[in-house]
Amino acid sequence: MLEAVASYYNWIWHAFFGVAGSNNDLNVLNASNLFNSMLNEETEDIPFTVNGVKYKREYYLADGIYPWWASFVKAFSNANDEKRKYFSKKQAAARKDVERTYFTGALAYITTTSKDNGFALTENDWVYEPVHNMQTTWIERCETYRRRTKELRDREVHEGLRSDLVEHVWANRETSESETESD
Repeated sequence: MLEAVASYYNWIWHAFFGVAGSNNDLNVLNASNLFNSMLNEETEDIPFTVNGVKYKREYYLADGIYPWWASFVKAFSNANDEKRKYFSKKQAAARKDVERTYFTGALAYITTTSKDNGFALTENDWVYEPVHNMQTTWIERCETYRRRTKELRDREVHEGLRSDLVEHVWANRETSESETESD
């Protein structure tokens, strides 16, 4: 089981192979250092604005098995209007574009490189440097972890982000189509 984050341009940002025998997306997710790093403030927040609303952290395209976390954007399983149908189609296409990364030989490269230097996913030597302040107390770190867990698993933020992305994708669709029609 592989958890991976890749850009549209096939740049692999994160790869995590699940523990042997787990073979379950949710078990891999819970063991992944991607979200643990976020919860422990070892990574920077990546704020962005969509549809006029500012969001605190990056998001990931996910399929239906993933939970309703603030960082996951899932397609609509039963889209009931044109906007949601269009969004679901675009979201699935983007996910497939990212998945194709692993059918172009990149997976073999990742595996080989990981074995060569122990932890890097590319030829670059990555250095792990936690962002959090080592002077914080255990209680402060536990409180931060609890607060960030609540933020990460906020279904309202998930729904708001997905709605804002639907509007953004739909608005860009209309702009693109109207420009094409006027040409």
